[in-house]
Amino acid sequence: MASLKELRARITSVKSTKKITSAMKMVAAAKLRRAQLHAEAAHPYADAMRRMLGELAASMAGQDGLPRLMTGTGRDQVHLLIPVTSDRGLAGGFNSNVNRTTRQTVRHLQAEGKIVKILPVGRKGADFLAREFADLIIERIPGSSGKEVPFSAASDLGSRVTKMLAAGEFDVCTVIYNRFRSVMSQVPTHMQLIPLELDEADAGQPAAGADQAQYEFEPDEEKLLARLLPRNLQVQIYAAMLDSAAGEQGARMTAMDNATRNAGKAIDRLSQKYNRTRQANITNELMEIISGASAV
Repeated sequence: MASLKELRARITSVKSTKKITSAMKMVAAAKLRRAQLHAEAAHPYADAMRRMLGELAASMAGQDGLPRLMTGTGRDQVHLLIPVTSDRGLAGGFNSNVNRTTRQTVRHLQAEGKIVKILPVGRKGADFLAREFADLIIERIPGSSGKEVPFSAASDLGSRVTKMLAAGEFDVCTVIYNRFRSVMSQVPTHMQLIPLELDEADAGQPAAGADQAQYEFEPDEEKLLARLLPRNLQVQIYAAMLDSAAGEQGARMTAMDNATRNAGKAIDRLSQKYNRTRQANITNELMEIISGASAV
């Protein structure tokens, strides 16, 4: 049985932990609102970019010499994966979900005989993947460290990916990140960046029986693609990083709220045990006194 001194020390320790987790919860909640607004504001712009490129792709269907950022290299042998995680932990399953998804994707591609390269964004993902796929990591990209995500981070990463594609270092590029749905829900998501994936709605396919609109582009489609495709790559990466940043704060707030609640329950149990132990000690002392008095 633990002594009263040990129980007091444990209660004091858990109370200190509760103060820390409560403070981290409030900090995460304050950061979450701004991160959520940024992520939600980025989605319409990213969607509009995809639709615009879909209309351009539909107008140029069947033409030769389309940019590599749209078509890729035409092969499917070398895959570049960009997992986006945080630099810090204490966020529940936020990082482990992306890490697990990335590991499954790597194993699946390798089982098909593909070559995999990894460009991790965030320290937690890089550290996890280095334990098993250290030889596949070509560079570690630092995350935002809980701060606001600057567009320059996505711009630099997009430029790096563009240079790698021009050098023929990969055929397919996919970003893996947590898509923010709510404070309680962050969904691991694959988004293929190269070749550009366009569904029927993005590609301007008309519904059955509908008239197909005709577009005239100024300047011509080739010049527009040359300008829009690099920008689109940066925008899609930026939207993924903003989603990840909002999801990180939501996951951390939830995790710290649960930790604070658990600490409170632990304090109640320890306090109850402390009071029972103290009462038992007092009872034993009284019995010893009574026994001694009776013997005299």
